[in-house]
Order: sequence, then C-alpha cells, then structure tokens
Amino acid sequence: MSGSFNRLLEAVVRIDVREVTFEAGARRFVAGVGSGVILSKDGLVLTNAHVASPNAVEISITLPSLERVGARLVGWDHWTDLALIRLDLDEVKRRGLAIQPATFGDSEALYVGETVLAVGTPFGLTRTVTRGIISNNRRFEDTDSIRGYETGTFNTWLQTDAAINPGNSGGPLVTEDGRVVGINSRGYVGADNLGFAIPANIARRVVDELVRHGTITRSYIGLVPGTLQDLEHFYALALNTGVLIKDVDPGSPAARAGLRSGDILLAINGQKVDGRFPEQLPPIQNMIASLPVGSIVRLSIKRGGQTLEVPAVTEKLASRMGEEWAFERWGLSVRKVSRAFARENQLDDDTGVVVIGVQPGFPGAVAGLAAGDIITKIDQQPLAELETLKRIYQRFEAKPVSLLLLTMRDRRVSLYVLKP
Repeated sequence: MSGSFNRLLEAVVRIDVREVTFEAGARRFVAGVGSGVILSKDGLVLTNAHVASPNAVEISITLPSLERVGARLVGWDHWTDLALIRLDLDEVKRRGLAIQPATFGDSEALYVGETVLAVGTPFGLTRTVTRGIISNNRRFEDTDSIRGYETGTFNTWLQTDAAINPGNSGGPLVTEDGRVVGINSRGYVGADNLGFAIPANIARRVVDELVRHGTITRSYIGLVPGTLQDLEHFYALALNTGVLIKDVDPGSPAARAGLRSGDILLAINGQKVDGRFPEQLPPIQNMIASLPVGSIVRLSIKRGGQTLEVPAVTEKLASRMGEEWAFERWGLSVRKVSRAFARENQLDDDTGVVVIGVQPGFPGAVAGLAAGDIITKIDQQPLAELETLKRIYQRFEAKPVSLLLLTMRDRRVSLYVLKP
C-alpha cells in the first residue's frame, strides 16, 4: 500500500458507546461498538448516527496507537445516518497523544469497477481492511429506519463488494490513495458482499452544518414522491418529465395547498424535475429539503389536462420520533407524540405520549395500558409537552395518589386509573 493509505490508517478509530434505552417500561443501558474517521487536528471524528446517538451517556475512542480517549457528541443527523463527535482534546494534549486527520475525496468522480477499501472495526477487530470495487455509484435503497428514525431520504448510496460487517459502521470507504470517498453504513445480512456507504460529498456538507449548528434544519411540504416508469402514457407525459405525487401527508403544507395523490409535479420554483427512476427521487426530495423554512415554494402541477401553479409554504422537517422517557415506578416507557406521528396517524394534534413499553405487575400494566396507547390527559391536564408528564411523575414520587388517564387506542377514547 502507498504511504498515503498508511496515513489514512492512522485516522481510523474504534468507537465504544454506552447509551440509555427506554424499553419494556424501564430505563436500560446497552453497549455498542463501531468505527470512525478523524477529520481534523481539533479532534472531530465522523461516524454513523446509529453508532453514536443523543442517547449516548459515554463515548470512548480507541486511537490507532491503542490508547483510549473520551469523546462527546457534537451533532447527529439520522436522515443521512451521520454523527459527529469530538475527542477530549485536553486529555489528548495532557497525555501527549498524536492525531492524524484523513482527507476527503470526490465521491462524484467514482466509477463502477473502481477499487475501494473499507476500513474499520468489524466485530470489534480493530484496524481491519477489506478490499473490493464500487458495484454501483448511485444506488437507491429504501432503507430501514434507525431505531424508528427515518434515514436515507435525501441521498443515494455507494454500493460496494468490500466486506462490511457489524462494527464497520462509521468507518471510511477509501480509494487506493487513501482518500475518504464514503462512510460505511450497512451490509445486507445473509448476502454476499452487498455493502453500502454514504457518499463523501454528502458527508462533507453534513459535517459543515453539524460543526456550525449541531443539527441540520431542513424544509418539509408533505409530498411523498413516486416513480413514473411505465406510467407515462396514462398521464399523457413525455418520457423523463415530472415526478408522480404518490401521497400527500394529511395536514401538511402540500395538503393545505390542495395537492392530491396522482398529481404530477413538473417543476419546483421553475426548475424542471425528472422522477422516472427510483435513483432520481432523493435529489428531488433534497431540493425541497434545502429550501429555507417558511419560504414560499412554487410547484408546477399537471392534473388531468390542466397545468397549475400552486404555492406552498415550507415547514421545518421533523421526525416521526419524539423524545422517549421511562417512568419506572409506573412501569411505563413512553415517546412524545410528534407532529409527523400525529399526521401519520390522523390525530387532531401532537398532544400526548405513546406508550412504547409496559412492565408486567406495575401500575401501568395493572391499569390495563398497552404498547401503542396514546395518553392525552392525566387528571384532565393535557400532555402538550413531555415535561408536563415528568412534573406529574415527580409529584407522584413524593406523594403517590391515584391518577385518571385519558387515552386513545385505535381512535377510541378510554379511561384508566393509575393506582400507587
């Protein structure tokens, strides 16, 4: 290998994470291992969002020298499955440890068949290198979520046959000269040599935003796009023209603007769009997501024989996943109802919490609560915020009393008594 590739090896680290989960009505701690790549002399390390999340209570990094150093989360973006952490620089300096940053390459310049290497910590085996090629440089993948959080919406993926195993997540996919062209994210379980990485050009933009703001703000209008392949003649469309609006989220800006399933989106702010194939959908979604929040977007729509110009006002994109918490004396773990979850489930608003776990024998289970129930009120008090429920729980701990819960299950209202 070249000297530049050997320098790259000095930038690849092992990441051990201990995080809290809220399951089965209790708070639990779990441990995981992944990989990362050092990006700067001031200790920034890039990894996957499913390796290091906001639920992390302890992050430690094993450097190529095998020395272990503490770290903290800088920012997290589940939409692209990327997270940024920072080494404890005071500890690094105090112990006289060396940091070697890696260099990004241009993922747009990759071609199918080009040799690449995946570097990381598969199954905890530090500094492992596997070799392969770029199998596809623009793979559309309808990916699974990260613990329920949406991912893979705004980018295509690099597909490689370089072996990517559990623990490789967050490590770099590199060219033979040691330039990082992707961040390894996942492999297909049970398949041979089907691995996927986030393109470096996407990662670079995400890193810049996370360094500045710690989060990424995107816009949302509520369109669910679909491909037009083999459907053009039904809509009297020329090939490579427009994108199908497969669905419209209830209560979204697009729904308020009057858009419907089956409409054809021809242009966004005058820029024509082409969504004939699946690989073309993420850039279109990213075009909308990159607009300023609260701005007016002009949508050119084909509906039957008409072409309409429809304005919509963008909102801030929010995940369907809300904050989670466990109320252990009740034996309940819950998740705050988010705006996206409310729309998805056709709820009136985002008031309330969803029960995600119940511990047998505890007050919640005895009362009759079950996973999926939505608690909207306690003692007639609406649960607009999770903090409201936390305050009620603190009073319960100090002075246990019976509480009346108003819940929804399958759109039916029920009452339960939570007894001490």
